[in-house]
Amino acid sequence: MGSATGSKKKLSWSNLWNRQRPHKYAPVDEADEDGYSAATRLGPRGNTIGPNSKRLGWRHHFTCGSIWGLVVLAAILLISILLSIARSLWGIEDDPDKIFGNWGKPGTETEGLAWYPTDFLRDVVPIRCHSHNDYWRKVPLFSALHAGCIGVEADVWLFDDDPELYVGHDTAALTPNRTFQSLYVNPLMDLLNRTNPQTEFYNSTRRGVFDYDPDQTVILLVDLKTDGAKTWPHVLAQLEPLRSRGWLSYFEDGTVNIRQVTVVGTGNTPFDLAVKNATYRDAFFDAPLADMWEDPDAPVSTSEKYATYNETNSYYASTSFAETVGLVLGGLNDHQLRTIRGQIKGAHRRGLKARYWETPGWPVGLRNKMWHILMEEGADILNVDDLRGASKTKW
Repeated sequence: MGSATGSKKKLSWSNLWNRQRPHKYAPVDEADEDGYSAATRLGPRGNTIGPNSKRLGWRHHFTCGSIWGLVVLAAILLISILLSIARSLWGIEDDPDKIFGNWGKPGTETEGLAWYPTDFLRDVVPIRCHSHNDYWRKVPLFSALHAGCIGVEADVWLFDDDPELYVGHDTAALTPNRTFQSLYVNPLMDLLNRTNPQTEFYNSTRRGVFDYDPDQTVILLVDLKTDGAKTWPHVLAQLEPLRSRGWLSYFEDGTVNIRQVTVVGTGNTPFDLAVKNATYRDAFFDAPLADMWEDPDAPVSTSEKYATYNETNSYYASTSFAETVGLVLGGLNDHQLRTIRGQIKGAHRRGLKARYWETPGWPVGLRNKMWHILMEEGADILNVDDLRGASKTKW
């Protein structure tokens, strides 16, 4: 009896507990009285998991992801700021133009283009780059030289009843004080006078502007924007200060003599006028590279058939990369490489330096790749707009 009574008591307590314990699930086809839908489920601890809970879970993940994204962006920004500070502390040499930060400001003696640093080229290594549209620089000529470029470009304009040559990309950019003499001839004279001092230790005039390589010539490419027949004589006349000191490269008696400055006429420069003097010339021509293609796989020809342009009358052989080589998508195809190789071969056979303008400028990776290819294929100088990129890139 006692055993049976105990069993009954246990059953009654169990039944009582089951009757008092609430169910946390809903009927399959309808919501229960507590409002839980059929889709509601029990979690591992007896908590309900339904659509609302799922939405809360996605919101939680989104919030966490956003926070971590902001943390990563903040870290990148902090690193960028620290690197910028480090570069600025490292020195102004990172940017070729920063050395001229005070140019033109009151009290610096640069208001009238009269101040030229004497030591800013002391450790500059010349590199084979040409400062395209150099007059757009913060300080024309000096920015390019400080980057190491051995070539600069000046677009010159001549107007009726005015012997001055104005420098600028178009007429809207011309100003009275930006002239061929003030931006190029006079500064070159000043630099060369300072690198060739007359002292008890030195009494010569043969040093160029680069201390690292005093024999390196500076190529002054003069792009005539107005009538060539009228403008070219004015260019030659305004070169007289450099000519009188013996600082211009010249051709005489069948021989080319390279000096501190080599002047090359391009744009509307007339070839027949540039070579008119058959015995002496101190300015050279920019020959058409596109007309010089020769089969790159054929033996080098010694024929004079195409020798209209040669080292006695020309210095550069130039052409537009975009027009003669064409569009580049990631790299050069075989036809484009043959075009480049044939043109460079023809220029070198004539003793000229091959130069391409309108090379790809963007994206930077493609630009640098083209620079490397052109140098590997034998181009003699690179046309550059980004002085910093040219001076920091190994090509």
